[in-house]
Order: sequence, then structure tokens, then C-alpha cells
Amino acid sequence: MTASGHYDAYTAFSEGMRLLADGNAHAAVIALEQARELEPAKGSVREALARAYFRTGRFAAAEEEFIATLDIEPVNDYAQYGAGLCRLKAGDRARARGHLRLATVMRPDNADYQAALEQVIESDGAESTAPDNETPDDQRRV
Repeated sequence: MTASGHYDAYTAFSEGMRLLADGNAHAAVIALEQARELEPAKGSVREALARAYFRTGRFAAAEEEFIATLDIEPVNDYAQYGAGLCRLKAGDRARARGHLRLATVMRPDNADYQAALEQVIESDGAESTAPDNETPDDQRRV
């Protein structure tokens, strides 16, 4: 913390990451929003904030931050995955599928990405029986 009582970007980011790792996503949002305010062009800050928003159920805000991450780092496979999960939460399987395909192409060895994409593709085939709020089982990082 600086003498004025405000976090510097690194301190705010570190605190937000610690809180996120400890399972305190709501408190992490506060620290990570401060980090974003200080360093809006840092993809790592935007991605971490997106994860915190996702864990607190703020899916639209999470998607905005994942997209902002992609604007900064177009080849961020995890941001594609996160944006896809947010689109699933919104019930938009077509856009979810696009993000999840890109994530899978970028990291074909990632089982979480593969499972999420397979779930969307399978639910597309059985759309009349699949609930709109279906999400992948494994969301370890998000």
C-alpha cells in the first residue's frame, strides 16, 4: 500500500490473486478492480478479474473482462474458454461453441476445453431436452 492508503497495481493484483486462491472471490473482486483501474491494459489483471466475477455469479461482467483480455491478448486460450463458459450461462450456445472451439484449437491437449466443447456439441444435437443453463462440469480455473 502507498502512503496515501491506496494499493499500487502489483499489490492489488497480488492480494486479489491470494483472495481468489483462498476462495474469497467477492473480496478478490475489490482488489482486482483496483488493479484494473491502475493497469487497464494488463491482460493478466483483466483475466483474473473475469475469473473473480465468474465465481461470484456476475457472468456478464466476467464476459466483458474475458473479451477485454482477448482485445489485449488475442491468443489467450483461457480467455476464449472463459468467454465460452459465460456464453453458456447466457444460453447462447452458438457463440459459446465459437469461443470453445478457438480455445480447443489453441490448446488441443486441454481436457477441460475439450469437455466443454463436446458438451455444447452434444447438447446442440439434443437441444430440445438440454436445459439452457447447462455448463461444463470442470471449471477449475474459472
